[in-house]
Amino acid sequence: MAEAPLTAIRSLPSWILGRAAARGRALVAEALAAEGLKMWHHVVLSAVRDLAPVAQADLGRGIGLDPKDLVGILNDLQSAGLLVRAPDPKDRRKNAVSLTREGRRLLERCQKAAREANDALLAPLSAAERDHFMDLLIRISGTEG
Repeated sequence: MAEAPLTAIRSLPSWILGRAAARGRALVAEALAAEGLKMWHHVVLSAVRDLAPVAQADLGRGIGLDPKDLVGILNDLQSAGLLVRAPDPKDRRKNAVSLTREGRRLLERCQKAAREANDALLAPLSAAERDHFMDLLIRISGTEG
């Protein structure tokens, strides 16, 4: 007897995780779009806040973004007045990236929006289930530690 279409695929944890991740990304992307930001722009702003002043090359390596793609995002963010690039005090041949005051304000709003989107994603779970789910996700994602 033949299985129903995609039954075997849809029973795989990787399939279900992928669907949950896609839903989570969509919720966060929608929340960020309301603030005028895209996902990678948010990632870059967050990393710059955490690492600043950071050399542009180190930033790209830290978030795993191709240098050409990073330059475009940095150009967008600098044009919007959200970050600045200046000669790196440690090596003047490199650019160091830092947030502007407006970049910090926007990042705070976006982080709040992203948290709310993630809360919506996990709304079917109790607080204890959320904690347990996060522990399990960290264990299987290889991001532990």
